[in-house]
Amino acid sequence: MKRLVVLLSLLATSTYGFCQEGGGPGYNSALGAKLTTGVGVTYKTFVANTKAFEAQAMFLSRGVRFVSLYEFHFYNIAGAPGLGWYIGPGAHIGAWRKDKDIKGESIFDIGIDGVIGLDYKIKNIPINLSLDWQPSYSIIGNAGLQPQFGGLAIRYVLQ
Repeated sequence: MKRLVVLLSLLATSTYGFCQEGGGPGYNSALGAKLTTGVGVTYKTFVANTKAFEAQAMFLSRGVRFVSLYEFHFYNIAGAPGLGWYIGPGAHIGAWRKDKDIKGESIFDIGIDGVIGLDYKIKNIPINLSLDWQPSYSIIGNAGLQPQFGGLAIRYVLQ
């Protein structure tokens, strides 16, 4: 029992230290483009120093996909000011045609998403860059794992 208490205390202490803020993002909100399996529009806004919402509208070759993400940011990368990493859950809804030549055959898609990536705010320039992987699992529509999403976002810092 004593070992369990010590182990849980060490785990709680290390988790607390890992989750401490390490400088913050250097911006509050940003709007821009995302290069993914298509092209998209992305908007990110921080609701706390290390927590952000990101909304994406992706325009794919045969349809559109809307994504909402809740991200936990960590800016504790030593020797790299402005660079952080993030992880978080989300959800998507989308619609597209099965075949671009056949009219009327469309797929409606709803599912859950995850995201892991790097975020960088360029010092003294209102530009934010991020590179991420955004796998998803569709529950309705094209059911199953969809690991192909993610990409490079280039955003203009609004605040």
